[in-house]
Amino acid sequence: MIDINLIRNQPDLVRENIKKKFQDAKLPLVDEVIDLDLRYRAAIQEADSLRSKRRKISRQIGALIGQGKKEEAEEAKAEVSEIVAELADIEVMEGQLQEQIRERMLLIPQIIDPTVPLGPDDTHNVELERFGEPVVPDYEIPYHVDIMERLRGIDLDAARKVSGNGFYYLTGDIARLHSSILSYSRDFMIDRGFTYVIPPFMIRGEVVSGVMSFSEMENMMYKIEGEDLYLIGTSEHSMIGRFIDTILDADELPHTLTSYSPCFRKEVGAHGIEERGVYRIHQFEKQEMIVVCKPEESPMWFERLAQNAVDFFRTLDIPVRTLECCSGDLADLKVKSLDVEAWSPRQQKYFEVGSCSNLGDAQARRLQIRVKEKDGTRYFAHTLNNTCVAPPRMLIAFLENNLQEDGTIRIPEALRPYMGGKELIV
Repeated sequence: MIDINLIRNQPDLVRENIKKKFQDAKLPLVDEVIDLDLRYRAAIQEADSLRSKRRKISRQIGALIGQGKKEEAEEAKAEVSEIVAELADIEVMEGQLQEQIRERMLLIPQIIDPTVPLGPDDTHNVELERFGEPVVPDYEIPYHVDIMERLRGIDLDAARKVSGNGFYYLTGDIARLHSSILSYSRDFMIDRGFTYVIPPFMIRGEVVSGVMSFSEMENMMYKIEGEDLYLIGTSEHSMIGRFIDTILDADELPHTLTSYSPCFRKEVGAHGIEERGVYRIHQFEKQEMIVVCKPEESPMWFERLAQNAVDFFRTLDIPVRTLECCSGDLADLKVKSLDVEAWSPRQQKYFEVGSCSNLGDAQARRLQIRVKEKDGTRYFAHTLNNTCVAPPRMLIAFLENNLQEDGTIRIPEALRPYMGGKELIV
Protein backbone atom coordinates (compact mmCIF):
# COMPACT_ATOMS: atom_id res chain seq x y z
CA MET A 1 0.00 0.00 0.00
CA ILE A 2 1.46 3.34 -1.01
CA ASP A 3 1.67 6.41 1.22
CA ILE A 4 -1.54 8.44 0.94
CA ASN A 5 0.61 11.60 0.87
CA LEU A 6 1.67 10.56 -2.63
CA ILE A 7 -1.97 10.74 -3.75
CA ARG A 8 -2.51 14.01 -1.92
CA ASN A 9 0.63 15.71 -3.21
CA GLN A 10 1.73 13.81 -6.34
CA PRO A 11 -1.38 12.22 -7.90
CA ASP A 12 0.11 12.40 -11.40
CA LEU A 13 3.04 10.25 -10.24
CA VAL A 14 0.59 7.63 -8.97
CA ARG A 15 -1.41 7.73 -12.21
CA GLU A 16 1.74 7.38 -14.31
CA ASN A 17 2.82 4.38 -12.23
CA ILE A 18 -0.57 2.72 -12.82
CA LYS A 19 -0.10 3.25 -16.55
CA LYS A 20 3.41 1.78 -16.40
CA LYS A 21 1.86 -1.36 -14.93
CA PHE A 22 -0.74 -1.47 -17.71
CA GLN A 23 -3.60 -1.24 -15.23
CA ASP A 24 -5.48 1.72 -16.69
CA ALA A 25 -8.75 0.42 -15.25
CA LYS A 26 -7.43 1.46 -11.84
CA LEU A 27 -6.89 5.11 -12.80
CA PRO A 28 -10.29 6.25 -11.43
CA LEU A 29 -9.22 4.99 -7.99
CA VAL A 30 -6.87 7.96 -7.64
CA ASP A 31 -9.64 10.55 -7.98
CA GLU A 32 -11.92 8.47 -5.76
CA VAL A 33 -9.31 8.42 -3.01
CA ILE A 34 -8.70 12.17 -3.37
CA ASP A 35 -12.44 12.88 -3.01
CA LEU A 36 -12.91 10.48 -0.09
CA ASP A 37 -9.81 11.82 1.65
CA LEU A 38 -11.07 15.42 1.39
CA ARG A 39 -14.38 14.37 2.91
CA TYR A 40 -12.57 12.36 5.59
CA ARG A 41 -10.36 15.27 6.63
CA ALA A 42 -13.34 17.64 6.60
CA ALA A 43 -15.19 15.23 8.89
CA ILE A 44 -12.20 15.15 11.26
CA GLN A 45 -12.11 18.96 11.37
CA GLU A 46 -15.85 19.14 12.01
CA ALA A 47 -15.57 16.54 14.76
CA ASP A 48 -12.70 18.42 16.39
CA SER A 49 -14.72 21.62 16.25
CA LEU A 50 -17.70 19.93 17.90
CA ARG A 51 -15.51 18.44 20.63
CA SER A 52 -14.05 21.86 21.36
CA LYS A 53 -17.54 23.36 21.51
CA ARG A 54 -18.74 20.53 23.79
CA ARG A 55 -15.85 21.12 26.22
CA LYS A 56 -16.52 24.85 26.29
CA ILE A 57 -20.24 24.44 27.00
CA SER A 58 -19.60 21.68 29.55
CA ARG A 59 -17.37 24.07 31.51
CA GLN A 60 -20.14 26.71 31.43
CA ILE A 61 -22.73 24.34 32.87
CA GLY A 62 -21.00 24.17 36.25
CA ALA A 63 -20.70 27.94 36.40
CA LEU A 64 -24.38 28.41 35.52
CA ILE A 65 -25.45 25.98 38.24
CA GLY A 66 -23.22 27.78 40.75
CA GLN A 67 -24.90 31.07 39.80
CA GLY A 68 -28.35 29.52 40.32
CA LYS A 69 -29.21 29.78 36.62
CA LYS A 70 -30.80 26.34 36.51
CA GLU A 71 -32.89 26.97 33.37
CA GLU A 72 -29.89 28.17 31.37
CA ALA A 73 -27.86 25.21 32.65
CA GLU A 74 -30.53 22.81 31.40
CA GLU A 75 -30.50 24.50 27.99
CA ALA A 76 -26.71 24.08 27.89
CA LYS A 77 -27.04 20.40 28.81
CA ALA A 78 -29.54 19.92 25.98
CA GLU A 79 -27.11 21.59 23.57
CA VAL A 80 -24.33 19.25 24.72
CA SER A 81 -26.60 16.26 24.13
CA GLU A 82 -27.27 17.46 20.59
CA ILE A 83 -23.53 17.86 20.01
CA VAL A 84 -22.85 14.38 21.36
CA ALA A 85 -25.44 12.89 18.98
CA GLU A 86 -24.07 14.85 16.02
CA LEU A 87 -20.53 13.88 16.95
CA ALA A 88 -21.51 10.20 17.08
CA ASP A 89 -22.89 10.42 13.52
CA ILE A 90 -19.73 12.12 12.27
CA GLU A 91 -17.51 9.50 13.94
CA VAL A 92 -19.48 6.76 12.19
CA MET A 93 -19.01 8.59 8.89
CA GLU A 94 -15.27 8.97 9.63
CA GLY A 95 -14.96 5.21 10.05
CA GLN A 96 -16.88 4.53 6.84
CA LEU A 97 -14.79 6.98 4.83
CA GLN A 98 -11.56 5.58 6.29
CA GLU A 99 -12.59 2.06 5.28
CA GLN A 100 -13.56 3.18 1.77
CA ILE A 101 -10.18 4.89 1.38
CA ARG A 102 -8.33 1.78 2.58
CA GLU A 103 -10.27 -0.50 0.21
CA ARG A 104 -9.14 1.61 -2.75
CA MET A 105 -5.61 2.14 -1.48
CA LEU A 106 -5.13 -1.63 -1.27
CA LEU A 107 -5.84 -1.83 -5.02
CA ILE A 108 -3.42 0.90 -6.10
CA PRO A 109 -0.05 -0.65 -7.01
CA GLN A 110 3.21 0.17 -5.25
CA ILE A 111 5.46 2.69 -7.00
CA ILE A 112 7.89 0.57 -9.02
CA ASP A 113 11.65 1.10 -9.07
CA PRO A 114 12.82 3.36 -11.95
CA THR A 115 15.06 0.55 -13.25
CA VAL A 116 12.16 -1.87 -13.85
CA PRO A 117 11.72 -2.55 -17.59
CA LEU A 118 8.29 -1.64 -18.96
CA GLY A 119 6.06 -4.29 -20.50
CA PRO A 120 2.54 -5.72 -20.16
CA ASP A 121 3.42 -9.35 -19.31
CA ASP A 122 6.22 -11.85 -18.67
CA THR A 123 7.14 -12.02 -22.36
CA HIS A 124 8.79 -8.63 -21.80
CA ASN A 125 11.00 -9.78 -18.90
CA VAL A 126 14.68 -9.08 -19.51
CA GLU A 127 17.47 -11.63 -19.18
CA LEU A 128 20.28 -10.28 -17.00
CA GLU A 129 22.95 -12.94 -16.68
CA ARG A 130 23.66 -16.65 -17.14
CA PHE A 131 25.63 -18.79 -14.72
CA GLY A 132 27.06 -22.15 -15.80
CA GLU A 133 27.09 -23.74 -19.24
CA PRO A 134 23.71 -25.13 -20.39
CA VAL A 135 24.41 -28.60 -21.75
CA VAL A 136 22.26 -30.81 -23.98
CA PRO A 137 23.66 -34.38 -23.73
CA ASP A 138 23.74 -36.69 -26.74
CA TYR A 139 21.39 -39.12 -24.98
CA GLU A 140 17.69 -38.76 -24.25
CA ILE A 141 16.52 -36.95 -21.13
CA PRO A 142 13.11 -38.43 -20.21
CA TYR A 143 10.23 -36.52 -18.63
CA HIS A 144 10.95 -35.99 -14.93
CA VAL A 145 8.14 -38.28 -13.78
CA ASP A 146 9.53 -41.05 -15.98
CA ILE A 147 12.95 -40.61 -14.38
CA MET A 148 11.41 -40.80 -10.90
CA GLU A 149 9.26 -43.83 -11.75
CA ARG A 150 12.27 -45.73 -13.11
CA LEU A 151 13.89 -45.15 -9.72
CA ARG A 152 10.65 -46.12 -7.91
CA GLY A 153 10.63 -42.65 -6.43
CA ILE A 154 7.13 -41.34 -7.11
CA ASP A 155 3.54 -42.57 -7.02
CA LEU A 156 1.10 -40.14 -8.61
CA ASP A 157 -1.69 -42.68 -9.16
CA ALA A 158 -2.06 -43.44 -5.46
CA ALA A 159 -1.91 -39.74 -4.59
CA ARG A 160 -4.63 -39.03 -7.14
CA LYS A 161 -6.88 -41.59 -5.47
CA VAL A 162 -6.18 -40.23 -2.01
CA SER A 163 -6.09 -36.46 -2.68
CA GLY A 164 -6.74 -35.74 -6.37
CA ASN A 165 -4.53 -34.05 -8.96
CA GLY A 166 -1.74 -31.83 -7.71
CA PHE A 167 -0.41 -34.21 -5.06
CA TYR A 168 2.23 -36.94 -4.98
CA TYR A 169 3.94 -39.63 -2.94
CA LEU A 170 7.74 -39.47 -3.04
CA THR A 171 9.50 -42.66 -2.00
CA GLY A 172 12.92 -44.19 -1.53
CA ASP A 173 15.99 -42.31 -2.74
CA ILE A 174 13.89 -39.62 -4.46
CA ALA A 175 12.17 -38.83 -1.16
CA ARG A 176 15.57 -38.81 0.53
CA LEU A 177 16.95 -36.55 -2.19
CA HIS A 178 14.04 -34.16 -1.66
CA SER A 179 14.72 -33.94 2.08
CA SER A 180 18.49 -33.73 1.55
CA ILE A 181 18.14 -30.72 -0.73
CA LEU A 182 16.05 -28.93 1.90
CA SER A 183 18.53 -29.77 4.67
CA TYR A 184 21.45 -28.62 2.54
CA SER A 185 19.67 -25.36 1.67
CA ARG A 186 18.99 -24.73 5.37
CA ASP A 187 22.69 -25.10 6.21
CA PHE A 188 23.71 -23.12 3.12
CA MET A 189 21.68 -20.13 4.32
CA ILE A 190 22.81 -20.50 7.95
CA ASP A 191 26.41 -20.41 6.72
CA ARG A 192 25.59 -17.10 5.02
CA GLY A 193 24.57 -15.58 8.32
CA PHE A 194 20.81 -16.11 8.20
CA THR A 195 18.85 -17.24 11.27
CA TYR A 196 16.87 -20.45 10.77
CA VAL A 197 13.15 -20.28 11.61
CA ILE A 198 10.25 -22.73 11.42
CA PRO A 199 7.12 -20.51 11.32
CA PRO A 200 3.39 -21.22 11.79
CA PHE A 201 1.85 -22.84 8.72
CA MET A 202 -1.50 -21.05 9.18
CA ILE A 203 -2.09 -17.30 9.49
CA ARG A 204 -5.00 -14.97 10.23
CA GLY A 205 -6.83 -12.96 7.61
CA GLU A 206 -5.32 -9.61 8.70
CA VAL A 207 -1.85 -11.01 8.03
CA VAL A 208 -2.91 -12.37 4.62
CA SER A 209 -4.23 -8.95 3.55
CA GLY A 210 -1.03 -7.39 4.87
CA VAL A 211 1.40 -9.49 2.85
CA MET A 212 -0.37 -9.89 -0.49
CA SER A 213 -3.03 -8.42 -2.78
CA PHE A 214 -6.65 -9.58 -2.71
CA SER A 215 -6.44 -11.11 -6.20
CA GLU A 216 -3.37 -13.14 -5.18
CA MET A 217 -5.15 -14.31 -2.04
CA GLU A 218 -8.21 -15.48 -3.97
CA ASN A 219 -6.12 -17.42 -6.47
CA MET A 220 -3.65 -18.90 -3.99
CA MET A 221 -4.85 -19.30 -0.42
CA TYR A 222 -6.80 -22.16 1.15
CA LYS A 223 -9.08 -20.97 3.96
CA ILE A 224 -9.82 -23.09 7.02
CA GLU A 225 -13.60 -23.42 7.15
CA GLY A 226 -15.22 -21.79 10.15
CA GLU A 227 -12.01 -20.12 11.36
CA ASP A 228 -10.07 -16.96 10.63
CA LEU A 229 -7.11 -19.00 9.41
CA TYR A 230 -5.47 -19.59 6.03
CA LEU A 231 -2.87 -22.19 5.00
CA ILE A 232 0.29 -20.37 3.92
CA GLY A 233 1.29 -20.35 0.27
CA THR A 234 4.89 -19.56 1.26
CA SER A 235 6.62 -19.02 4.59
CA GLU A 236 7.17 -15.38 3.66
CA HIS A 237 3.55 -14.81 4.71
CA SER A 238 3.97 -15.88 8.33
CA MET A 239 7.56 -14.65 8.54
CA ILE A 240 6.60 -11.06 7.69
CA GLY A 241 3.46 -11.43 9.80
CA ARG A 242 5.72 -12.10 12.77
CA PHE A 243 6.52 -8.37 12.88
CA ILE A 244 2.93 -7.08 12.72
CA ASP A 245 2.32 -3.97 14.87
CA THR A 246 5.93 -3.78 16.06
CA ILE A 247 8.47 -1.00 16.39
CA LEU A 248 11.94 -2.29 15.58
CA ASP A 249 15.11 -0.79 17.01
CA ALA A 250 17.16 0.56 14.10
CA ASP A 251 20.35 -0.77 15.68
CA GLU A 252 19.00 -4.34 15.49
CA LEU A 253 18.39 -4.24 11.74
CA PRO A 254 18.61 -5.97 9.40
CA HIS A 255 16.74 -9.13 10.36
CA THR A 256 18.07 -11.81 8.01
CA LEU A 257 16.04 -15.00 8.28
CA THR A 258 15.72 -18.31 6.44
CA SER A 259 12.58 -20.33 6.95
CA TYR A 260 11.34 -23.81 6.14
CA SER A 261 7.69 -24.62 5.55
CA PRO A 262 5.27 -26.69 3.57
CA CYS A 263 3.33 -24.52 1.11
CA PHE A 264 -0.27 -24.91 -0.04
CA ARG A 265 -1.66 -23.27 -3.19
CA LYS A 266 -4.88 -23.46 -5.15
CA GLU A 267 -3.02 -22.64 -8.39
CA VAL A 268 -6.15 -21.09 -9.87
CA GLY A 269 -5.79 -19.44 -13.27
CA ALA A 270 -4.35 -19.99 -16.69
CA HIS A 271 -1.60 -22.38 -15.61
CA GLY A 272 -3.72 -24.82 -13.65
CA ILE A 273 -2.58 -28.09 -12.10
CA GLU A 274 -0.54 -30.61 -14.07
CA GLU A 275 -2.25 -33.92 -14.75
CA ARG A 276 1.07 -35.73 -14.59
CA GLY A 277 4.08 -33.99 -13.09
CA VAL A 278 5.33 -32.04 -10.09
CA TYR A 279 6.02 -28.58 -11.58
CA ARG A 280 2.71 -26.98 -10.59
CA ILE A 281 1.06 -28.65 -7.62
CA HIS A 282 -1.11 -27.95 -4.58
CA GLN A 283 1.47 -28.91 -1.94
CA PHE A 284 5.24 -28.56 -1.77
CA GLU A 285 8.04 -27.56 0.61
CA LYS A 286 10.38 -24.61 0.44
CA GLN A 287 13.38 -22.94 2.04
CA GLU A 288 12.90 -19.19 1.95
CA MET A 289 15.01 -16.07 2.58
CA ILE A 290 13.49 -13.07 4.37
CA VAL A 291 15.01 -9.67 5.12
CA VAL A 292 13.54 -6.79 7.13
CA CYS A 293 15.79 -3.74 6.83
CA LYS A 294 16.13 0.02 6.60
CA PRO A 295 14.85 1.55 3.33
CA GLU A 296 18.28 2.63 2.15
CA GLU A 297 19.60 -0.92 2.52
CA SER A 298 16.93 -2.77 0.54
CA PRO A 299 18.56 -2.41 -2.94
CA MET A 300 21.75 -3.99 -1.60
CA TRP A 301 19.84 -6.85 0.05
CA PHE A 302 17.90 -7.44 -3.16
CA GLU A 303 21.16 -8.10 -5.00
CA ARG A 304 22.51 -10.30 -2.20
CA LEU A 305 19.38 -12.44 -1.98
CA ALA A 306 19.38 -13.03 -5.73
CA GLN A 307 23.06 -14.01 -5.64
CA ASN A 308 22.41 -16.45 -2.79
CA ALA A 309 19.93 -18.37 -4.94
CA VAL A 310 22.28 -18.43 -7.92
CA ASP A 311 25.18 -19.63 -5.77
CA PHE A 312 23.05 -22.37 -4.23
CA PHE A 313 22.07 -23.85 -7.59
CA ARG A 314 25.61 -23.62 -8.90
CA THR A 315 26.90 -25.71 -5.97
CA LEU A 316 24.61 -28.44 -7.31
CA ASP A 317 25.97 -28.06 -10.84
CA ILE A 318 22.72 -26.67 -12.22
CA PRO A 319 23.04 -23.86 -14.82
CA VAL A 320 20.77 -20.90 -14.10
CA ARG A 321 19.95 -17.47 -15.43
CA THR A 322 18.35 -14.39 -13.91
CA LEU A 323 15.48 -12.44 -15.46
CA GLU A 324 14.32 -8.98 -14.42
CA CYS A 325 10.52 -8.88 -14.23
CA CYS A 326 8.88 -6.14 -16.28
CA SER A 327 6.31 -3.72 -14.86
CA GLY A 328 3.26 -5.70 -15.99
CA ASP A 329 4.60 -8.92 -14.47
CA LEU A 330 5.12 -7.39 -11.02
CA ALA A 331 2.57 -8.12 -8.31
CA ASP A 332 1.03 -4.90 -6.98
CA LEU A 333 3.03 -4.88 -3.74
CA LYS A 334 6.40 -5.32 -5.43
CA VAL A 335 8.87 -2.54 -6.17
CA LYS A 336 11.26 -4.77 -8.10
CA SER A 337 11.48 -8.50 -8.80
CA LEU A 338 13.88 -10.96 -10.37
CA ASP A 339 13.25 -14.58 -11.38
CA VAL A 340 15.85 -17.32 -11.13
CA GLU A 341 15.45 -19.94 -13.86
CA ALA A 342 17.17 -23.32 -14.11
CA TRP A 343 18.28 -25.02 -17.30
CA SER A 344 16.18 -27.94 -18.59
CA PRO A 345 18.23 -30.20 -20.90
CA ARG A 346 15.04 -32.05 -21.90
CA GLN A 347 13.17 -28.92 -22.99
CA GLN A 348 16.38 -27.09 -23.97
CA LYS A 349 15.22 -23.95 -22.23
CA TYR A 350 15.17 -22.34 -18.79
CA PHE A 351 12.24 -22.54 -16.38
CA GLU A 352 11.44 -20.67 -13.16
CA VAL A 353 12.64 -22.14 -9.88
CA GLY A 354 12.56 -19.05 -7.66
CA SER A 355 11.65 -15.40 -7.39
CA CYS A 356 13.45 -12.57 -5.55
CA SER A 357 11.35 -9.55 -4.57
CA ASN A 358 11.80 -6.15 -2.97
CA LEU A 359 8.45 -4.98 -1.61
CA GLY A 360 9.67 -1.63 -0.32
CA ASP A 361 7.46 -0.47 2.54
CA ALA A 362 4.26 -2.00 1.11
CA GLN A 363 3.95 -4.89 3.56
CA ALA A 364 5.34 -2.83 6.45
CA ARG A 365 2.77 -0.08 5.86
CA ARG A 366 -0.11 -2.59 5.77
CA LEU A 367 1.11 -4.43 8.87
CA GLN A 368 2.45 -1.37 10.72
CA ILE A 369 6.07 -2.55 10.93
CA ARG A 370 8.07 0.52 11.91
CA VAL A 371 11.68 1.35 12.70
CA LYS A 372 12.75 3.68 15.51
CA GLU A 373 16.03 5.58 15.43
CA LYS A 374 17.88 6.76 18.55
CA ASP A 375 16.60 10.32 18.01
CA GLY A 376 13.01 9.04 18.06
CA THR A 377 12.47 9.23 14.30
CA ARG A 378 10.11 6.53 13.05
CA TYR A 379 9.53 5.18 9.57
CA PHE A 380 8.33 2.02 7.84
CA ALA A 381 10.77 -0.84 7.30
CA HIS A 382 11.45 -2.46 3.93
CA THR A 383 10.82 -6.17 3.40
CA LEU A 384 12.36 -8.57 0.87
CA ASN A 385 12.06 -12.26 0.14
CA ASN A 386 13.60 -14.86 -2.15
CA THR A 387 13.27 -18.58 -2.74
CA CYS A 388 16.39 -20.51 -1.83
CA VAL A 389 14.96 -23.79 -3.08
CA ALA A 390 11.51 -25.27 -3.64
CA PRO A 391 11.54 -29.00 -4.29
CA PRO A 392 9.94 -30.87 -5.93
CA ARG A 393 10.12 -28.25 -8.73
CA MET A 394 13.84 -28.05 -8.13
CA LEU A 395 14.00 -31.86 -8.43
CA ILE A 396 13.13 -31.50 -12.11
CA ALA A 397 16.22 -29.39 -12.73
CA PHE A 398 18.35 -31.59 -10.48
CA LEU A 399 17.37 -34.87 -12.12
CA GLU A 400 17.65 -33.60 -15.68
CA ASN A 401 21.06 -31.99 -15.15
CA ASN A 402 22.53 -34.88 -13.16
CA LEU A 403 21.09 -37.81 -15.16
CA GLN A 404 23.81 -40.10 -16.57
CA GLU A 405 23.58 -42.02 -19.82
CA ASP A 406 23.12 -45.31 -17.91
CA GLY A 407 20.09 -43.92 -16.06
CA THR A 408 21.84 -43.26 -12.74
CA ILE A 409 21.69 -39.88 -11.02
CA ARG A 410 24.97 -38.24 -10.05
CA ILE A 411 25.02 -36.67 -6.58
CA PRO A 412 27.07 -33.44 -6.53
CA GLU A 413 29.76 -33.31 -3.87
CA ALA A 414 28.00 -30.64 -1.77
CA LEU A 415 24.95 -32.87 -1.33
CA ARG A 416 26.69 -36.18 -0.59
CA PRO A 417 26.93 -35.71 3.21
CA TYR A 418 23.12 -35.34 3.28
CA MET A 419 22.68 -38.52 1.17
CA GLY A 420 24.71 -40.76 3.45
CA GLY A 421 27.82 -40.39 1.32
CA LYS A 422 26.16 -41.67 -1.86
CA GLU A 423 27.68 -40.56 -5.14
CA LEU A 424 24.93 -42.07 -7.32
CA ILE A 425 21.27 -42.91 -7.19
CA VAL A 426 20.94 -46.23 -9.04
